[in-house]
Amino acid sequence: MNICMAHRGWSGKAPENTLAAIRLALSHPRINAIEIDVQLTKDGIPVLFHDFHLDRTTNGTGKVVEQDYEQLLRLDTGSWFHPSFAGEKIPTLESVFQLVGDQRMINVELKKGSAGSPGLEKRVVELISQYRLESSVFVTSFHHPLVKNVRSLSDDIRTGLIVEGLPLLIREQLKDAGASILSMSYAYLTKDFVSEMIDSGVSMITWTVDRPSEIERVMGLHPELQIATNHPDRMITLLGRN
Repeated sequence: MNICMAHRGWSGKAPENTLAAIRLALSHPRINAIEIDVQLTKDGIPVLFHDFHLDRTTNGTGKVVEQDYEQLLRLDTGSWFHPSFAGEKIPTLESVFQLVGDQRMINVELKKGSAGSPGLEKRVVELISQYRLESSVFVTSFHHPLVKNVRSLSDDIRTGLIVEGLPLLIREQLKDAGASILSMSYAYLTKDFVSEMIDSGVSMITWTVDRPSEIERVMGLHPELQIATNHPDRMITLLGRN
């Protein structure tokens, strides 16, 4: 049965990449996995944040990588979504590992803008090892050198490439990066391609599928396809009909 992955936590019901969104995802047993975005602060703390700039989802400005974590803690990252989430803070990756443990699979997406911040991959690998989550946490990125770096740091952590479109030589790219997971936009998926990849041992994730008609379509591509959605409740409803 298809894996339901809560994109940035249950971000249709709570502000993205917050502990509130992750707690909501943990509250439903049919949500199998949680996707989060991680980048490094100026003082080397891995935190959950999607954009490189703070403006869209906080009351702050500037780049995440230019702020110490103590500065980020002063920001409100909930009010933009709804007043009921006022005071929600930017969480650390460690706080997420402490909250989730091995209750769910966690897809840690490394943000490519952090490639200029030394230590992101090393710190993430250290935290996964510290909390012994190698079997339930995997690391993905659009920036493939980050994925290769994770692989060079650990043989125990599964890694994946995120791609836009359908690149040529995708199998060669996976092999070069030492990755066993492929994450793609749902618009480019076909039944033959998905089946070919999964049958050859590559785990596949597709994103970000929110319309019920599209969720239903991609569910039909392959039963092992993992589907990242902002609205897990819509996918859960469809899973209940099958």
